[in-house]
Amino acid sequence: MGAKKKADNKSNDKDAGKGKDDKKGGKVKGAQGVVVRHILCEKHSKKEEALAKIKENPTLDNFIAVARNYSEDKAKQGGLLGLQRKGALAPEFEEVAFALPESKGSNLNIGEAKTSFGYHLIVVEERK
Repeated sequence: MGAKKKADNKSNDKDAGKGKDDKKGGKVKGAQGVVVRHILCEKHSKKEEALAKIKENPTLDNFIAVARNYSEDKAKQGGLLGLQRKGALAPEFEEVAFALPESKGSNLNIGEAKTSFGYHLIVVEERK
């Protein structure tokens, strides 16, 4: 929670700090929106199976391929939800999505969330 306080102090000036500042250190800076992909599974066991497939080849391309085979939502788009703003997602999903660093190529950062829709595997492609 300490990281959120630091991010909140800098997010008061909405135009300053966008983009390039998000890539410092290991802590994720505040963002107003994220380009997000997810894999939604109704059953925990199916989510775990999808996660195992992703871990075999932890790349964004593989995440997209696994999403096409396992996701029960947006499968044809490889799980792409597009640009999502704060307040537009289920709170449990949003908390994870806005805390994740960007995933690029073989640098895959996966978050997990449980919502009323089911179990989600989440990656953020871009923070805005």
